[in-house]
Amino acid sequence: MPQRLMLRQLTRQTWQLVNRTSLAAVPARRAFASKPPLPTVPTCPSPTCECAEMPVMPEGLEIDHKSPMNGVIAGYAEQVLICTGKDDWPSKIEEENGGDNLAADLKELFGRGGTYADPFHNVALVNSSLPSSVPPRAEVQNTSVYLLPSFKYVPFLPRVSFDHVQALAKGYLLPEKLHSAHGGLSPVHRDILTRNDAYQSLLPGVQDVNDILVLICGHGGRDMRCGILGPLLRDEFERQLRRKGVEVLQGPVQVQADAEAPRLEGVAGPSKDTARIEVISHIGGHKFAGNIIIYIPPGKKMADGSPHRFAGHGLWYGRVEPKHVEGLIEETIVKGNIVADMFRGGIDPQRRILRI
Repeated sequence: MPQRLMLRQLTRQTWQLVNRTSLAAVPARRAFASKPPLPTVPTCPSPTCECAEMPVMPEGLEIDHKSPMNGVIAGYAEQVLICTGKDDWPSKIEEENGGDNLAADLKELFGRGGTYADPFHNVALVNSSLPSSVPPRAEVQNTSVYLLPSFKYVPFLPRVSFDHVQALAKGYLLPEKLHSAHGGLSPVHRDILTRNDAYQSLLPGVQDVNDILVLICGHGGRDMRCGILGPLLRDEFERQLRRKGVEVLQGPVQVQADAEAPRLEGVAGPSKDTARIEVISHIGGHKFAGNIIIYIPPGKKMADGSPHRFAGHGLWYGRVEPKHVEGLIEETIVKGNIVADMFRGGIDPQRRILRI
């Protein structure tokens, strides 16, 4: 039997196993992290300087200011941020037909019915406007990805065969240990659905992420509210972060081509914060535009030198307007507080969902 056909049959067995498992053993959502209480401020402080005007939304696409947002995010084990160099995409990113489409390849592996589909280990796929790094051999087509909240950057994913996509899946995206509900699977199937670090050697130059990442949904091909607000908020975050003394990095991540010890150029030192602000594709909740995710790198420090309260976390906000950008930077990035009335949820390093 061809290997791919065998894997698909085993994947169907996984979903059949889940369907036979009692509801008590299958949580509908990931566990929420609730202790200790999260540091919060009730609302975003007013801006101290001029900011861009909030645009009027198209008729019938008004922002929802009434529905609760707390905890309104989908749990995920890893978010794969694909560097496409584009600012917008088709409504479903896996249907992009303008050339290389890593989202489609990964969807084939991790989507419903895919080779590595696992209802207890959700891999979320998101396109970003960041261009991919230039590989040592510039003639080789390449895609770069961020893995969050693992805070890893994979600069070189050659797109000449499916082998390197498999290496990304097996080396970085699959779980190290399966959920207990998989106890009835055969050893062969368990091996297929778990990580194998040996595959990491096929992807050179993987680096820890030290930059603050501000990801702004600007997916106009999916919903015009985000298409309108995304670029506007990106400009505002760039301006306000620079006012705070943060170096805003642009263009592809520069990677030194050293076969033995590749490293990122321009990585933040202990006294200088760096950030990247990118437009991304659909993350859900377009009615709450503008939607942003702030990823605080594990090494981020507070002003007094202590670890940042949300180091290694991803924090989701909704209903963000240009007038909120300065306050979100000050409260969340600088002071380590959550702005309560705009908080959609978050994810901690243990993949638990945060809510207040």
